[in-house]
Amino acid sequence: MKPHRVFIAINLPDGAKEKLLAYKNKWPEVPAKWTTPENLHITLAFLGNTSNQELAEVCELMQQVGERCKPFSVDIQHITYGPDARRPRMIWALIEKSPELLNLQKDVEKTLGQGSDKKFFPHLTLARLKAFELQRMEWEEIPQINEEISLSFTVSSIEVMESELKRSGPRYTICQSVLL
Repeated sequence: MKPHRVFIAINLPDGAKEKLLAYKNKWPEVPAKWTTPENLHITLAFLGNTSNQELAEVCELMQQVGERCKPFSVDIQHITYGPDARRPRMIWALIEKSPELLNLQKDVEKTLGQGSDKKFFPHLTLARLKAFELQRMEWEEIPQINEEISLSFTVSSIEVMESELKRSGPRYTICQSVLL
């Protein structure tokens, strides 16, 4: 049986996805592959390969997290290059580290038994830069992406997601949606 590549995420409402992905029209000269609307999400935890039995356990554990958490608002504040502006690989939308979001992420990790050394850095990957094309551009030709924005949405569920890597890019499917 083929393992599942699993992660826990917050999916965005369609209106927020449309507003964020419309920014690609602002920077058409940036050599990038923009995320498809259905793949736009905030990753809370990445589990990697899991068996069918482990996936069922993860779904059950996330149900417990959902019962402990209440819906809350997420604020998207900034669009910039990431993870390092000097050597960008992506275009990111940065998210305010609200106590509710940080508590949810910690609860997810703790419930899954993950003690992460990595600091949670809430963001959305809007696009992946095409490194070869970017390197061929003169420094002055590369548009500065440093946009303050104000976009909020309510988080009322978390999703157990599966990632399938395809030639055309990753395809994400919801294994289970858990209401908060």
